[in-house]
Amino acid sequence: MVLVANQVVLSEEERRLKEDRDRTRYWKKWGPYVAERQWATVREDYSQDGDAWSHFTHDMARQRTYRWGEDGIAGVSDTHGRMNIAFAFWNEKDDFLKERLFGLSNPQGNHGESIKECHFHLDNTPTHSYMKLLYKYPQRKFPYEDLIKENARRGKLDREYNMVDTGIFDDDRYWDIFIEMAKEADDPEELCFRVTAYNRGPERAALHILPHVWFRNTWGWGYKQEDPKPSIRQVGDTTAQVKHPQLGQRYFQLSPSPGVGRTGNDVEPKLLFTENESNNVGLWGATKNSTPYVKDAFHRYIVDEEDEAVNPQHVGTKSCAWYSFDESGGVAPGECAVVRFRISKRYEGYLDEELFDDIIEQRRVEADEFYYRISPLPMSDDLRNIQRQAFAGMLWCKQYYHFVWDQWANGDPGMPPPPSGRKNIRNKHWKHMYLDDILSMPDSWEYPFFAAWDSAFHCIPLAMIDPDFAKKQLDLFTREWYMHPNGQLPAYEWNFGDVNPPVHAWSTFRTFKIERKMYGREDLDFLERVFQKLLLNFTWWVNRKDFDGKNIFEGGFLGLDNIGLFNRSDPLPTGGVLEQADSTGWMAFYCLCMLNIALELAKHRRIYEDIASKFFEHFILISDAMQYRQGGEEKSLWNEEDGFYYDAISWGGPWSHSMPVRSLVGLIPLFATLTLEPEVINKFPSFKRRMEWFIENRHDVAERNLASMRRRGKDDRILLSLVSEDRLRRILQRMIDEGEFLSEYGIRSLSKYHQQHPYSMDVNGQRFQVSYISGDSDSGLFGGNSNWRGPIWIAVNFLLIESLQRFYMFYGNNLKVECPTGSGDYMHLGHVAEEVQHRLQHLFARGDDGRRAIYAGNEMLDFDPNWKDYLWFFEFFDGDTGRGLGASHQCGWTGLIAKMIHDTGVSCRLPQTPRTPATAASHYFDEHFTRNERQAIKPSQLRRSSTSGRSIGRMQTNGSENGYNDHPLDDDDEDEDEREGLEFRAKLKRINSIGYPTGDDLEKKKEQDAKVASYVSDQLHRMRVDDDFGPSGMHDEIEAQLDGT
Repeated sequence: MVLVANQVVLSEEERRLKEDRDRTRYWKKWGPYVAERQWATVREDYSQDGDAWSHFTHDMARQRTYRWGEDGIAGVSDTHGRMNIAFAFWNEKDDFLKERLFGLSNPQGNHGESIKECHFHLDNTPTHSYMKLLYKYPQRKFPYEDLIKENARRGKLDREYNMVDTGIFDDDRYWDIFIEMAKEADDPEELCFRVTAYNRGPERAALHILPHVWFRNTWGWGYKQEDPKPSIRQVGDTTAQVKHPQLGQRYFQLSPSPGVGRTGNDVEPKLLFTENESNNVGLWGATKNSTPYVKDAFHRYIVDEEDEAVNPQHVGTKSCAWYSFDESGGVAPGECAVVRFRISKRYEGYLDEELFDDIIEQRRVEADEFYYRISPLPMSDDLRNIQRQAFAGMLWCKQYYHFVWDQWANGDPGMPPPPSGRKNIRNKHWKHMYLDDILSMPDSWEYPFFAAWDSAFHCIPLAMIDPDFAKKQLDLFTREWYMHPNGQLPAYEWNFGDVNPPVHAWSTFRTFKIERKMYGREDLDFLERVFQKLLLNFTWWVNRKDFDGKNIFEGGFLGLDNIGLFNRSDPLPTGGVLEQADSTGWMAFYCLCMLNIALELAKHRRIYEDIASKFFEHFILISDAMQYRQGGEEKSLWNEEDGFYYDAISWGGPWSHSMPVRSLVGLIPLFATLTLEPEVINKFPSFKRRMEWFIENRHDVAERNLASMRRRGKDDRILLSLVSEDRLRRILQRMIDEGEFLSEYGIRSLSKYHQQHPYSMDVNGQRFQVSYISGDSDSGLFGGNSNWRGPIWIAVNFLLIESLQRFYMFYGNNLKVECPTGSGDYMHLGHVAEEVQHRLQHLFARGDDGRRAIYAGNEMLDFDPNWKDYLWFFEFFDGDTGRGLGASHQCGWTGLIAKMIHDTGVSCRLPQTPRTPATAASHYFDEHFTRNERQAIKPSQLRRSSTSGRSIGRMQTNGSENGYNDHPLDDDDEDEDEREGLEFRAKLKRINSIGYPTGDDLEKKKEQDAKVASYVSDQLHRMRVDDDFGPSGMHDEIEAQLDGT
């Protein structure tokens, strides 16, 4: 229930979320949980050398059964991935069906693994009551070989060669295939699917659409089966019965499609059946398969015309419905082919298309309402579209993830044993892992596996729309079947033991605060449960990454891949130990996040005051270690001459060597900042006494690190920070210098200073060098598919922005800096934070020239009406141009842009527009704000079909006029009263399925809209009269407060 001006505003989607939370209806049982890529994952790798990319390739995926999951296009499954629904297509040019998305493996790509498709996540709601995806399918032969060969020819200094570079979309010879799924209003297990494929080309073209329904193979691995094997069996011309021992019985019900040929005849679906079993003959040259009907049967039947490939008994564990839109040469230019089907617990014989379309349209309208309520303040349509697609991508990247270490490592009884040395390749110390969950993935294709610190960032935008799911993600990583018994959180499947930055506590507290602010719910059980487990993780960090107990930490690569001079995951070629400014900064940040949570919990249980004191003192000691060393023998990580933090190599005692590389490593210490409200301090006398004792009795440390304890800031706040005001100014002077870190599109990961001044070191005859590279990496380090030596990464920008907001909460208007450096324009740090957020939004926002920076001047992507409104959310961005780089559906941490738009979109200027004091939201103040509300649809608003020539006469020969043939009416046998009763029940059933609002519902909705409008007007007025309004409004999200909601 969204809170607007402390008033509950309940939309239909929020009602569904409440029902799911209360467990009265299981709205999330079905969702987009099928991976876009299961092949070449570590889970499917049973090789001796751990080469997952070659052990299970894209070509093998057509014939080889997966062990741990499934993949498909726009796939939907239940929460345990048992039953799957996805789509395949064929253009009569390709050598096989387009059943899954194609991309290059890591060795094939000149910048690592990379998807080579064009698809967009357009819409999705948290309960998946409505979902929409666009897939652009070429009418020419898909350029598989061209993509492989050209990328192999290119080197590390060349750009990737992608689909839009091949010319495959020239002359608009492609299909825009929109795939939608909606749930009935009164039953979350009634699923309606609609595929609408538009011919964008200049000529007629044939298209084959094949909805697939199949079971994940859980029976073929040699384990004793308690339950009968699931099955799919044809029971009618357009219906198949789907039976699963855990899921029960359902029906795969299809509708004939409007014809596309000159005859106007409907396109009737043909049901095909096979087994989800490997084709061992085709894969390995075996003499015989375990069953005559195997996984690639539909390719062979349709493309190769092998009639014997499918089961003539019309039964199996894998099925599809084959729609052939090929009459008269296919679909005419500008026209579309439409496929409708549903997965239902009811067997009705055929599908009522008008009811079907009404359900989908009503869910879409409700999705509009839900997302408007999340961000009701006025903003440009373009920004609202960006935010909507960012949220959609977050939800489309939810995936069923299954992994059981014991079974994976030791093999299955029904399969040949894996190579003996395989256990030692990776993850041998993670024997406790048993994962069977829906997880938020970093990218739907390139990273179809969780990554611990990515997931923490995902939870921020997820908390805005579905805090329960966000909390579940954070909770899972601390559960005993994820977290190592020693307290370490698993990093990612390529190496669970790798070390990611400790951002879990930060995300936990932010998620807690976002839910409280936006929904009025204070989940203290969640906060306390995760906090208790994080105490174990914090202890692991202290014991494992601070071997000498000096409060200076190592950490390895810490998610920043190639940012350092050396590979930070390997022993140094120089000998010694790498003392990392970022690792130490992360730990100080971790301390303050735990302190924040402890103070929040102490409001309800005083015993947490003691724990808060512990983290306060630990933070001070880490802070002291970064600035000063015991006995003054060792150098600080702070370089006074340069005014920056650097990593250092330490050989023990006074022998160390600072490496002056200006990178995010030196900015990360800014994350470790916290303001304490005076009311909070006074509320906890035990914590206050301990803090005062520390200042009094450890005055040597306190005097060096706690100047702000004696100096109160804005609103009498106290500041804890790794950096003093002087150091803050010096760091910011570089950070907001456009010749160093500040780009037109955010903060770079490496100073542009190093473009002309690379830093290098010669070790044992080998030169190691760091230089500024704005785009893709020029090396293969860490797979070569990411680069932290110049590009912009939204996740770390988000933390920098939050740090600036915290500093502003303390310094207020008393601390202003020149932004950009040398511009003569001075801002307080709240406005600096806002400026960075605006620059990040300019990555995606259309400028006054109509272009988006992420698309690097591509005419088609910027201006073609069938492309220009669709967004890819890239993994990182060119530090000079903003061009999108890396994974293209990295809706995980790049999805943070949705939160920035929510917070500052109202005042965001167009890209290339100079910032002036009048920019902030001034264009809204002279207008009366009104909302063009989209009312619930009426049946008459919808056309019968997505094509213009659909006749409905055929439907009335199959059943009653109301579309239900359970009770066929006969005037001779039924009297008038009974007929009216049946018609009334059918009408009521129709209304309940669609979910039309009643008169009372509309009246309540009108009242809620009035509250929202009043709230918006009030917020805009406050923004106009209070320059301080925006940044200070964040305090209730990022710090512990005395009051509750």
